[in-house]
Amino acid sequence: MSQKFEVVGMTCGHCASAVQNAVQTVDPEAQVTVDLPTGHVDVLSEQPRQDIVAAIENAGYKVH
Repeated sequence: MSQKFEVVGMTCGHCASAVQNAVQTVDPEAQVTVDLPTGHVDVLSEQPRQDIVAAIENAGYKVH
C-alpha cells in the first residue's frame, strides 16, 4: 500500500537517510522515496500508518 507523508525538519541527505532508516526499522522491505526539497516521503508498505509516523517522529522529525 502506498502511503504519503509530509515530514518537517529534513534539511540534508543525512536527514533523508535517517527518515528512510526509521521507516525500515518498522518494515525492512518498505520502499521509501524521500523528496528532500518538498519534505514529501512516499512509502510502499503494508505496515499501519501510525507505526510509520511513530518511527519517523522517534527519529526526531515531525510528520504532518
